Amino acid sequence: MPVHDELAAEADPQPAVIPSPTARRVDVPPRAALAVAAVLTAQLMLQLDAQVVTVALPQVQAALGFSAAGLSWVPNAYALAFGGLMLLGGRLGDTFGRVRVFNLGTALFAAASLAAGLAPNASTMIIARVAQGVGAAIAAPSVLSLLTAMAKDEAARRRSMAMFTAASAVGSSFGLILGGALTAFASWRWGLLINVPVGIAVVAVVHRLVRDSAPPVRSRVDIAGAVTATAGSLSLVYGFIHAAEAGWGAVQTMLSFMLAAVLLAAFVVIERRVAHPLLDLALLRHTGRATALVVMGLIVGVHFALLFILVQYLQRSLGMGALAAGLAFLPLTGTILTLNQFVPVFIRRIGPAKPLLAGALFVAVSFVWFARLDSESTYAGGVLAPLLIHSVGAALVFTPATVMIMEGVPADHTGSMSGFLQMVQQVSGSLGIAVVVAVYVGAGRPGQAASGLAPAFHLAGAISVLAVLTALAALVRRRSARAPAPLS
Repeated sequence: MPVHDELAAEADPQPAVIPSPTARRVDVPPRAALAVAAVLTAQLMLQLDAQVVTVALPQVQAALGFSAAGLSWVPNAYALAFGGLMLLGGRLGDTFGRVRVFNLGTALFAAASLAAGLAPNASTMIIARVAQGVGAAIAAPSVLSLLTAMAKDEAARRRSMAMFTAASAVGSSFGLILGGALTAFASWRWGLLINVPVGIAVVAVVHRLVRDSAPPVRSRVDIAGAVTATAGSLSLVYGFIHAAEAGWGAVQTMLSFMLAAVLLAAFVVIERRVAHPLLDLALLRHTGRATALVVMGLIVGVHFALLFILVQYLQRSLGMGALAAGLAFLPLTGTILTLNQFVPVFIRRIGPAKPLLAGALFVAVSFVWFARLDSESTYAGGVLAPLLIHSVGAALVFTPATVMIMEGVPADHTGSMSGFLQMVQQVSGSLGIAVVVAVYVGAGRPGQAASGLAPAFHLAGAISVLAVLTALAALVRRRSARAPAPLS
Protein backbone atom coordinates (compact mmCIF):
# COMPACT_ATOMS: atom_id res chain seq x y z
CA MET A 1 0.00 0.00 0.00
CA PRO A 2 1.45 3.43 -0.88
CA VAL A 3 2.48 5.55 2.08
CA HIS A 4 0.00 8.29 1.28
CA ASP A 5 -2.90 5.82 1.56
CA GLU A 6 -1.56 4.57 4.86
CA LEU A 7 -1.21 8.04 6.31
CA ALA A 8 -4.64 9.02 5.07
CA ALA A 9 -6.10 5.98 6.77
CA GLU A 10 -4.40 7.01 10.01
CA ALA A 11 -5.66 10.56 9.69
CA ASP A 12 -9.36 9.68 9.22
CA PRO A 13 -10.91 8.30 12.41
CA GLN A 14 -12.84 5.08 11.83
CA PRO A 15 -15.08 2.99 14.09
CA ALA A 16 -13.14 0.57 16.23
CA VAL A 17 -12.71 -2.80 14.55
CA ILE A 18 -11.37 -5.91 16.22
CA PRO A 19 -8.45 -7.01 14.05
CA SER A 20 -8.37 -10.49 12.71
CA PRO A 21 -5.54 -12.75 13.84
CA THR A 22 -3.97 -12.42 10.41
CA ALA A 23 -4.15 -8.62 10.23
CA ARG A 24 -0.71 -7.04 10.21
CA ARG A 25 -0.30 -3.25 10.18
CA VAL A 26 2.78 -2.97 12.35
CA ASP A 27 4.86 -2.08 9.30
CA VAL A 28 3.01 1.20 8.61
CA PRO A 29 5.15 3.59 10.70
CA PRO A 30 8.47 2.21 9.40
CA ARG A 31 7.25 2.42 5.80
CA ALA A 32 6.11 6.01 6.26
CA ALA A 33 9.33 6.94 8.03
CA LEU A 34 11.38 5.32 5.27
CA ALA A 35 9.53 7.26 2.59
CA VAL A 36 10.01 10.58 4.40
CA ALA A 37 13.68 9.75 5.03
CA ALA A 38 14.23 9.01 1.33
CA VAL A 39 12.72 12.31 0.21
CA LEU A 40 14.70 14.27 2.83
CA THR A 41 17.89 12.46 1.81
CA ALA A 42 17.35 13.66 -1.73
CA GLN A 43 16.95 17.25 -0.54
CA LEU A 44 20.11 17.00 1.55
CA MET A 45 22.02 15.48 -1.38
CA LEU A 46 20.88 18.18 -3.82
CA GLN A 47 21.79 20.99 -1.44
CA LEU A 48 25.17 19.73 -0.27
CA ASP A 49 26.35 19.17 -3.83
CA ALA A 50 26.66 22.94 -4.22
CA GLN A 51 29.40 22.94 -1.56
CA VAL A 52 30.86 19.44 -1.56
CA VAL A 53 33.50 20.29 -4.17
CA THR A 54 34.28 23.77 -2.81
CA VAL A 55 36.98 22.65 -0.40
CA ALA A 56 38.42 20.31 -3.07
CA LEU A 57 38.82 22.89 -5.84
CA PRO A 58 42.66 22.92 -5.68
CA GLN A 59 42.70 19.12 -6.19
CA VAL A 60 40.13 19.36 -8.99
CA GLN A 61 42.22 22.00 -10.73
CA ALA A 62 45.37 19.88 -10.52
CA ALA A 63 43.65 16.70 -11.73
CA LEU A 64 41.67 18.13 -14.66
CA GLY A 65 43.85 21.03 -15.79
CA PHE A 66 41.45 23.89 -15.09
CA SER A 67 42.67 27.44 -15.56
CA ALA A 68 42.29 29.80 -12.60
CA ALA A 69 39.32 31.50 -14.28
CA GLY A 70 37.72 28.28 -15.46
CA LEU A 71 37.88 26.63 -12.03
CA SER A 72 35.08 28.85 -10.69
CA TRP A 73 32.67 27.16 -13.10
CA VAL A 74 32.86 23.88 -11.18
CA PRO A 75 30.49 25.29 -8.51
CA ASN A 76 28.95 27.97 -10.73
CA ALA A 77 27.75 25.64 -13.51
CA TYR A 78 25.70 23.73 -10.95
CA ALA A 79 24.36 26.89 -9.30
CA LEU A 80 23.41 28.43 -12.64
CA ALA A 81 21.34 25.47 -13.87
CA PHE A 82 19.87 24.76 -10.43
CA GLY A 83 18.70 28.33 -9.78
CA GLY A 84 17.68 29.09 -13.34
CA LEU A 85 15.42 26.08 -13.91
CA MET A 86 13.83 25.78 -10.46
CA LEU A 87 10.55 27.52 -11.26
CA LEU A 88 10.02 25.41 -14.36
CA GLY A 89 10.84 22.26 -12.40
CA GLY A 90 8.17 23.12 -9.85
CA ARG A 91 5.46 23.51 -12.44
CA LEU A 92 6.49 20.28 -14.16
CA GLY A 93 5.76 18.44 -10.92
CA ASP A 94 2.30 19.98 -10.64
CA THR A 95 1.53 19.19 -14.28
CA PHE A 96 2.94 15.69 -14.80
CA GLY A 97 2.97 14.26 -11.26
CA ARG A 98 5.40 15.00 -8.45
CA VAL A 99 6.60 11.44 -7.88
CA ARG A 100 7.29 10.93 -11.57
CA VAL A 101 9.11 14.26 -11.96
CA PHE A 102 10.99 13.82 -8.67
CA ASN A 103 12.28 10.39 -9.71
CA LEU A 104 13.23 11.66 -13.18
CA GLY A 105 15.19 14.58 -11.73
CA THR A 106 16.90 12.43 -9.09
CA ALA A 107 17.89 9.81 -11.67
CA LEU A 108 19.33 12.51 -13.95
CA PHE A 109 21.22 14.00 -11.01
CA ALA A 110 22.71 10.59 -10.09
CA ALA A 111 23.74 9.87 -13.69
CA ALA A 112 25.35 13.31 -14.04
CA SER A 113 27.15 12.78 -10.72
CA LEU A 114 28.66 9.59 -12.13
CA ALA A 115 29.86 11.49 -15.21
CA ALA A 116 31.31 14.30 -13.05
CA GLY A 117 33.04 11.89 -10.69
CA LEU A 118 34.69 10.07 -13.60
CA ALA A 119 35.38 13.20 -15.66
CA PRO A 120 38.73 12.93 -17.50
CA ASN A 121 38.99 16.61 -18.35
CA ALA A 122 37.67 20.08 -17.57
CA SER A 123 35.07 20.21 -20.37
CA THR A 124 33.42 16.96 -19.30
CA MET A 125 33.28 18.17 -15.71
CA ILE A 126 31.51 21.42 -16.63
CA ILE A 127 28.94 19.65 -18.83
CA ALA A 128 28.28 17.11 -16.08
CA ARG A 129 27.88 19.85 -13.47
CA VAL A 130 25.30 21.59 -15.68
CA ALA A 131 23.42 18.28 -16.01
CA GLN A 132 23.54 17.86 -12.23
CA GLY A 133 21.99 21.30 -11.84
CA VAL A 134 19.23 20.45 -14.33
CA GLY A 135 18.41 17.22 -12.47
CA ALA A 136 18.40 19.05 -9.13
CA ALA A 137 16.09 21.76 -10.48
CA ILE A 138 13.64 19.13 -11.72
CA ALA A 139 13.64 17.10 -8.49
CA ALA A 140 13.97 19.69 -5.71
CA PRO A 141 10.62 21.54 -6.06
CA SER A 142 8.71 18.27 -5.67
CA VAL A 143 10.44 17.47 -2.35
CA LEU A 144 8.38 19.90 -0.28
CA SER A 145 5.18 18.95 -2.12
CA LEU A 146 5.72 15.26 -1.36
CA LEU A 147 6.57 15.89 2.30
CA THR A 148 3.48 17.99 2.92
CA ALA A 149 1.27 15.52 1.03
CA MET A 150 2.51 12.65 3.21
CA ALA A 151 1.76 14.56 6.43
CA LYS A 152 -1.44 13.35 8.10
CA ASP A 153 -2.31 16.60 9.93
CA GLU A 154 -1.21 20.21 10.34
CA ALA A 155 1.29 19.41 13.11
CA ALA A 156 2.92 16.74 10.94
CA ARG A 157 2.92 19.17 8.02
CA ARG A 158 4.88 21.73 10.02
CA ARG A 159 7.30 19.08 11.24
CA SER A 160 7.84 18.11 7.61
CA MET A 161 8.61 21.73 6.75
CA ALA A 162 11.06 21.89 9.68
CA MET A 163 12.83 18.77 8.44
CA PHE A 164 12.87 20.17 4.90
CA THR A 165 14.45 23.46 6.00
CA ALA A 166 16.92 21.62 8.20
CA ALA A 167 18.01 19.48 5.26
CA SER A 168 18.30 22.58 3.07
CA ALA A 169 20.23 24.65 5.62
CA VAL A 170 22.44 21.83 6.85
CA GLY A 171 23.18 20.68 3.31
CA SER A 172 25.45 23.63 2.60
CA SER A 173 27.55 23.34 5.76
CA PHE A 174 27.56 19.54 5.76
CA GLY A 175 28.75 19.64 2.15
CA LEU A 176 31.89 21.39 3.36
CA ILE A 177 32.42 18.72 6.03
CA LEU A 178 31.80 15.80 3.70
CA GLY A 179 33.90 17.32 0.93
CA GLY A 180 36.78 17.95 3.29
CA ALA A 181 36.66 14.43 4.74
CA LEU A 182 36.49 12.69 1.36
CA THR A 183 39.24 14.87 -0.07
CA ALA A 184 41.50 14.18 2.90
CA PHE A 185 40.95 10.43 3.22
CA ALA A 186 39.93 9.25 -0.26
CA SER A 187 39.60 11.44 -3.35
CA TRP A 188 37.67 14.53 -4.38
CA ARG A 189 35.91 12.30 -6.93
CA TRP A 190 34.04 10.51 -4.15
CA GLY A 191 32.31 13.76 -3.24
CA LEU A 192 30.46 13.30 -6.54
CA LEU A 193 30.37 9.52 -6.90
CA ILE A 194 28.69 9.07 -3.52
CA ASN A 195 25.53 10.56 -5.07
CA VAL A 196 25.13 7.56 -7.38
CA PRO A 197 24.19 4.83 -4.85
CA VAL A 198 22.25 7.35 -2.76
CA GLY A 199 20.26 8.53 -5.77
CA ILE A 200 19.47 4.97 -6.87
CA ALA A 201 18.26 4.07 -3.37
CA VAL A 202 16.09 7.19 -3.13
CA VAL A 203 14.40 6.55 -6.49
CA ALA A 204 13.75 2.90 -5.58
CA VAL A 205 12.17 3.77 -2.22
CA VAL A 206 10.04 6.64 -3.52
CA HIS A 207 8.85 4.61 -6.52
CA ARG A 208 7.82 1.76 -4.22
CA LEU A 209 6.28 3.63 -1.30
CA VAL A 210 5.01 7.03 -2.43
CA ARG A 211 2.33 8.07 -4.85
CA ASP A 212 0.87 11.47 -5.64
CA SER A 213 -1.91 12.53 -3.28
CA ALA A 214 -3.80 14.10 -6.19
CA PRO A 215 -3.79 13.47 -9.93
CA PRO A 216 -1.56 15.71 -12.05
CA VAL A 217 -3.05 18.95 -13.32
CA ARG A 218 -4.09 18.27 -16.89
CA SER A 219 -3.52 21.71 -18.34
CA ARG A 220 -1.49 23.24 -21.09
CA VAL A 221 2.10 23.97 -20.21
CA ASP A 222 2.75 27.70 -20.16
CA ILE A 223 5.48 27.62 -22.81
CA ALA A 224 5.93 31.41 -23.04
CA GLY A 225 6.09 31.70 -19.25
CA ALA A 226 8.53 28.79 -19.02
CA VAL A 227 10.86 30.32 -21.63
CA THR A 228 10.88 33.83 -20.13
CA ALA A 229 11.13 32.60 -16.52
CA THR A 230 13.95 30.15 -17.28
CA ALA A 231 15.93 32.53 -19.49
CA GLY A 232 15.38 35.43 -17.08
CA SER A 233 16.43 33.38 -14.05
CA LEU A 234 19.49 32.04 -15.85
CA SER A 235 20.49 35.55 -16.88
CA LEU A 236 19.99 36.89 -13.37
CA VAL A 237 22.01 34.15 -11.69
CA TYR A 238 24.74 34.46 -14.32
CA GLY A 239 24.88 38.22 -13.71
CA PHE A 240 25.50 37.71 -9.99
CA ILE A 241 28.11 35.02 -10.62
CA HIS A 242 29.91 37.17 -13.20
CA ALA A 243 29.75 40.22 -10.91
CA ALA A 244 31.57 38.28 -8.20
CA GLU A 245 34.32 37.41 -10.69
CA ALA A 246 34.64 40.45 -12.97
CA GLY A 247 32.95 43.27 -11.05
CA TRP A 248 29.60 45.05 -11.22
CA GLY A 249 30.74 47.40 -13.97
CA ALA A 250 31.78 44.66 -16.40
CA VAL A 251 29.92 44.72 -19.72
CA GLN A 252 28.75 41.11 -19.42
CA THR A 253 27.46 41.74 -15.92
CA MET A 254 25.38 44.74 -16.94
CA LEU A 255 24.07 43.05 -20.08
CA SER A 256 23.03 40.02 -18.04
CA PHE A 257 21.07 42.15 -15.58
CA MET A 258 19.43 44.15 -18.37
CA LEU A 259 18.39 40.97 -20.18
CA ALA A 260 17.10 39.48 -16.91
CA ALA A 261 15.01 42.59 -16.21
CA VAL A 262 13.41 42.47 -19.67
CA LEU A 263 12.71 38.73 -19.57
CA LEU A 264 11.32 38.71 -16.02
CA ALA A 265 9.12 41.72 -16.78
CA ALA A 266 7.81 39.84 -19.83
CA PHE A 267 7.21 36.81 -17.59
CA VAL A 268 5.04 38.89 -15.22
CA VAL A 269 2.98 40.24 -18.13
CA ILE A 270 2.51 36.74 -19.55
CA GLU A 271 1.50 35.24 -16.19
CA ARG A 272 -1.21 37.85 -15.77
CA ARG A 273 -2.82 36.91 -19.09
CA VAL A 274 -2.53 33.15 -19.55
CA ALA A 275 -5.21 30.76 -18.33
CA HIS A 276 -2.76 28.28 -16.77
CA PRO A 277 0.24 30.31 -15.53
CA LEU A 278 3.58 28.84 -14.56
CA LEU A 279 3.23 30.78 -11.29
CA ASP A 280 -0.07 32.19 -10.02
CA LEU A 281 0.95 35.77 -9.19
CA ALA A 282 -2.08 36.14 -6.92
CA LEU A 283 -0.24 33.94 -4.41
CA LEU A 284 2.43 36.63 -4.03
CA ARG A 285 -0.11 39.28 -3.03
CA HIS A 286 -0.56 37.66 0.38
CA THR A 287 1.22 39.94 2.87
CA GLY A 288 2.56 37.20 5.13
CA ARG A 289 3.83 35.12 2.21
CA ALA A 290 5.49 38.13 0.54
CA THR A 291 7.12 39.17 3.83
CA ALA A 292 8.47 35.68 4.46
CA LEU A 293 9.91 35.51 0.94
CA VAL A 294 11.73 38.83 1.44
CA VAL A 295 13.10 37.86 4.87
CA MET A 296 14.09 34.42 3.62
CA GLY A 297 15.89 35.91 0.62
CA LEU A 298 17.83 38.44 2.71
CA ILE A 299 18.91 35.95 5.37
CA VAL A 300 19.81 33.21 2.87
CA GLY A 301 21.94 35.73 0.99
CA VAL A 302 24.04 36.68 4.01
CA HIS A 303 24.14 33.06 5.18
CA PHE A 304 25.74 31.86 1.94
CA ALA A 305 28.13 34.82 2.00
CA LEU A 306 29.17 33.86 5.53
CA LEU A 307 29.91 30.26 4.50
CA PHE A 308 32.01 31.46 1.57
CA ILE A 309 34.03 34.01 3.55
CA LEU A 310 34.53 31.82 6.63
CA VAL A 311 35.99 29.01 4.51
CA GLN A 312 38.56 31.48 3.16
CA TYR A 313 39.32 32.86 6.62
CA LEU A 314 39.66 29.46 8.30
CA GLN A 315 42.04 28.12 5.67
CA ARG A 316 44.03 31.21 4.72
CA SER A 317 44.21 33.07 8.03
CA LEU A 318 43.87 30.35 10.67
CA GLY A 319 45.81 27.78 8.59
CA MET A 320 43.21 25.01 8.69
CA GLY A 321 43.21 22.23 6.12
CA ALA A 322 40.21 21.18 4.06
CA LEU A 323 38.96 18.66 6.62
CA ALA A 324 39.48 20.93 9.64
CA ALA A 325 37.74 23.82 7.88
CA GLY A 326 34.78 21.57 7.11
CA LEU A 327 34.57 20.25 10.67
CA ALA A 328 34.62 23.83 11.95
CA PHE A 329 31.02 24.11 10.71
CA LEU A 330 29.79 21.21 12.86
CA PRO A 331 28.39 23.60 15.53
CA LEU A 332 26.31 25.26 12.81
CA THR A 333 25.00 21.94 11.54
CA GLY A 334 24.33 20.53 15.01
CA THR A 335 22.57 23.63 16.31
CA ILE A 336 20.22 23.90 13.33
CA LEU A 337 19.37 20.19 13.50
CA THR A 338 18.71 20.39 17.25
CA LEU A 339 16.60 23.54 17.20
CA ASN A 340 14.52 22.33 14.29
CA GLN A 341 13.09 19.72 16.64
CA PHE A 342 11.51 22.52 18.69
CA VAL A 343 10.70 25.24 16.15
CA PRO A 344 7.39 23.59 15.10
CA VAL A 345 6.33 23.75 18.77
CA PHE A 346 7.12 27.48 18.88
CA ILE A 347 5.13 28.01 15.69
CA ARG A 348 2.14 26.12 17.04
CA ARG A 349 2.10 28.17 20.25
CA ILE A 350 2.96 31.69 19.09
CA GLY A 351 2.73 31.55 15.29
CA PRO A 352 5.55 31.83 12.75
CA ALA A 353 5.94 35.64 12.66
CA LYS A 354 7.60 36.08 16.08
CA PRO A 355 10.24 33.36 15.60
CA LEU A 356 10.95 34.83 12.16
CA LEU A 357 11.61 38.24 13.71
CA ALA A 358 13.73 36.78 16.51
CA GLY A 359 15.78 34.73 14.06
CA ALA A 360 16.58 37.71 11.85
CA LEU A 361 17.66 39.62 14.96
CA PHE A 362 19.99 36.80 16.05
CA VAL A 363 21.57 36.75 12.58
CA ALA A 364 22.14 40.52 12.69
CA VAL A 365 23.81 40.24 16.11
CA SER A 366 26.06 37.43 14.86
CA PHE A 367 27.46 39.63 12.09
CA VAL A 368 28.25 42.44 14.52
CA TRP A 369 30.34 39.87 16.40
CA PHE A 370 31.87 38.37 13.27
CA ALA A 371 33.05 41.86 12.26
CA ARG A 372 35.48 41.78 15.23
CA LEU A 373 37.53 38.95 13.70
CA ASP A 374 41.10 39.74 12.70
CA SER A 375 44.33 37.90 11.98
CA GLU A 376 44.95 37.36 15.71
CA SER A 377 41.59 35.75 16.41
CA THR A 378 41.21 32.04 17.11
CA TYR A 379 38.43 29.64 16.24
CA ALA A 380 37.42 28.99 19.86
CA GLY A 381 37.80 32.59 20.97
CA GLY A 382 36.54 34.46 17.91
CA VAL A 383 34.52 32.27 15.53
CA LEU A 384 32.61 29.77 17.65
CA ALA A 385 30.35 32.11 19.66
CA PRO A 386 29.02 34.18 16.73
CA LEU A 387 28.69 30.98 14.67
CA LEU A 388 26.39 29.52 17.35
CA ILE A 389 24.34 32.74 17.49
CA HIS A 390 24.06 32.71 13.71
CA SER A 391 22.95 29.07 13.81
CA VAL A 392 20.14 29.87 16.24
CA GLY A 393 19.02 32.72 14.02
CA ALA A 394 19.07 30.61 10.87
CA ALA A 395 16.99 27.88 12.53
CA LEU A 396 14.43 30.46 13.69
CA VAL A 397 14.16 32.02 10.23
CA PHE A 398 14.11 29.15 7.77
CA THR A 399 11.28 26.99 9.15
CA PRO A 400 8.84 29.80 10.08
CA ALA A 401 9.45 31.47 6.72
CA THR A 402 8.78 28.22 4.88
CA VAL A 403 5.56 27.72 6.85
CA MET A 404 4.38 31.26 6.06
CA ILE A 405 5.21 30.84 2.37
CA MET A 406 3.56 27.45 1.88
CA GLU A 407 0.49 27.78 4.10
CA GLY A 408 -2.70 28.33 2.17
CA VAL A 409 -1.20 27.39 -1.22
CA PRO A 410 -3.68 25.28 -3.25
CA ALA A 411 -2.61 21.68 -3.75
CA ASP A 412 -2.22 22.10 -7.51
CA HIS A 413 0.24 24.97 -7.00
CA THR A 414 2.47 23.60 -4.21
CA GLY A 415 5.11 22.46 -6.68
CA SER A 416 5.36 25.81 -8.43
CA MET A 417 5.41 27.73 -5.13
CA SER A 418 8.05 25.36 -3.75
CA GLY A 419 10.06 25.94 -6.92
CA PHE A 420 9.69 29.69 -6.57
CA LEU A 421 10.74 29.52 -2.91
CA GLN A 422 13.88 27.56 -3.75
CA MET A 423 14.60 29.80 -6.74
CA VAL A 424 14.50 32.79 -4.36
CA GLN A 425 16.97 30.97 -2.13
CA GLN A 426 19.36 30.19 -4.98
CA VAL A 427 19.22 33.68 -6.48
CA SER A 428 19.59 35.25 -3.03
CA GLY A 429 22.57 33.04 -2.28
CA SER A 430 24.27 34.10 -5.50
CA LEU A 431 23.44 37.76 -4.83
CA GLY A 432 24.66 37.58 -1.23
CA ILE A 433 27.98 36.07 -2.26
CA ALA A 434 28.40 38.58 -5.10
CA VAL A 435 27.66 41.66 -2.99
CA VAL A 436 29.30 40.77 0.33
CA VAL A 437 32.34 39.08 -1.20
CA ALA A 438 32.85 42.07 -3.51
CA VAL A 439 33.17 44.25 -0.41
CA TYR A 440 35.40 41.66 1.27
CA VAL A 441 37.77 41.55 -1.71
CA GLY A 442 37.63 45.27 -2.39
CA ALA A 443 38.43 46.25 1.19
CA GLY A 444 41.04 43.55 1.70
CA ARG A 445 44.78 43.70 1.26
CA PRO A 446 46.71 41.12 -0.79
CA GLY A 447 47.83 38.15 1.27
CA GLN A 448 45.79 39.17 4.34
CA ALA A 449 42.61 37.10 4.50
CA ALA A 450 41.27 38.93 7.55
CA SER A 451 41.72 42.48 6.28
CA GLY A 452 38.36 42.76 4.52
CA LEU A 453 36.25 40.99 7.12
CA ALA A 454 34.95 43.99 9.07
CA PRO A 455 33.35 45.92 6.17
CA ALA A 456 31.99 42.72 4.62
CA PHE A 457 30.36 41.57 7.85
CA HIS A 458 29.08 45.07 8.62
CA LEU A 459 27.32 45.01 5.25
CA ALA A 460 25.90 41.56 5.99
CA GLY A 461 24.72 42.88 9.35
CA ALA A 462 22.99 45.83 7.66
CA ILE A 463 21.22 43.45 5.29
CA SER A 464 20.12 41.38 8.29
CA VAL A 465 18.76 44.51 9.98
CA LEU A 466 16.69 45.13 6.85
CA ALA A 467 15.27 41.63 7.30
CA VAL A 468 14.50 42.47 10.96
CA LEU A 469 12.64 45.64 9.95
CA THR A 470 10.69 43.77 7.26
CA ALA A 471 9.60 41.08 9.72
CA LEU A 472 8.76 43.70 12.38
CA ALA A 473 6.63 45.75 9.98
CA ALA A 474 4.68 42.64 8.99
CA LEU A 475 4.12 41.71 12.64
CA VAL A 476 2.86 45.21 13.46
CA ARG A 477 0.51 45.14 10.47
CA ARG A 478 -0.76 41.74 11.55
CA ARG A 479 -1.51 42.98 15.08
CA SER A 480 -3.20 46.11 13.74
CA ALA A 481 -5.43 44.00 11.51
CA ARG A 482 -6.48 41.89 14.51
CA ALA A 483 -7.08 44.84 16.84
CA PRO A 484 -10.81 45.54 17.49
CA ALA A 485 -12.27 48.66 15.99
CA PRO A 486 -12.70 51.52 18.50
CA LEU A 487 -16.17 52.06 19.87
CA SER A 488 -17.93 55.06 18.43
